[in-house]
Amino acid sequence: MQHSLPPSIRDLLKAQRLASEEVVDLVKGAETIVAPRDTRGVTVIMIAYHTGKILFDSIERVLAEPAVRQLVLIDNGSPEHTAEMLRELDQSYERILLVQGHGNIGFARAANLGAQLASQPWLVFLNPDAHLCPGAVEAMVEAALHQPRPCLIGARVLNSDLTEQRGARRGEVTPVTTLISLLRLSKLLPFLKKYEIHQENQPLPEAPISVPVVSGACFTMARADFLGMGGFDTRFFLHVEDIDLCWRIRKKGGTVLFHPKAEVIHEGHTSRVEPIFVEMNKGIGLIYYFNKRADNVWRKAYVWALAPLTIGVSVLRASVRKRLKDKDADIL
Repeated sequence: MQHSLPPSIRDLLKAQRLASEEVVDLVKGAETIVAPRDTRGVTVIMIAYHTGKILFDSIERVLAEPAVRQLVLIDNGSPEHTAEMLRELDQSYERILLVQGHGNIGFARAANLGAQLASQPWLVFLNPDAHLCPGAVEAMVEAALHQPRPCLIGARVLNSDLTEQRGARRGEVTPVTTLISLLRLSKLLPFLKKYEIHQENQPLPEAPISVPVVSGACFTMARADFLGMGGFDTRFFLHVEDIDLCWRIRKKGGTVLFHPKAEVIHEGHTSRVEPIFVEMNKGIGLIYYFNKRADNVWRKAYVWALAPLTIGVSVLRASVRKRLKDKDADIL
């Protein structure tokens, strides 16, 4: 379903005089102005949707970072009490730009909107259930300054026990490697370990290294690079858009790096959304991504042949995870 943006958001976009194909579609006649890449001001972009109390803990950590000059909060539909608390924050902090009232337009489109509204030359996309560790923002920007463009730098994403989270650095995501990973087959059949996507058990490098895919829970890009890539593909509603962006950057000759010293603690599974809805969108997103990459009819046929299994396994995973209750009391 197509969602049109409220007039207030259109006015914001016009005031910012922003670039990208999407903003031109939304606001006819918008002028293209992209800040220089070599300055270090950072806009953090967060997408909120039934996140719970941890959202406000994450915001607090973001505002404590000296490099962050702006926080763009895109509220895709929080409960009314949460929405009111966000409005109070927006009134209290000059650095916060809150966008509400547009409904759930999906993660990719909301993130692109955040990038269009950003006032700083560097963007950090951060999950609303993730906590920035001190120095992470500066470390990612510093590393990106010395790389050929377009460049994407992913943080080292940690679990709450400070072990590295599954998905922080990944190999090539294909239909076969995805099924091996989803079914955890490499644990049962050791000869399949060479096809395992996830690399969290590999030795931690001393410096940023090139990898095919990083986690979308926390990464940085120059705003000019992100807009130049067309942002996220908005045909992804939820999940897989980060994998697709990494692939497109590499396809264009750019660089995707995993930064071992830029750390963020990602709680994960804090959303009050039905898990089956989340995993179904992930499965559909994977099929769309694989089909997008398939460069001949045989590969497309192979993708569609595996589609029922890919989606089925994704949904099965969701059936064993309970949905969290969405109560305003959770954030009091």
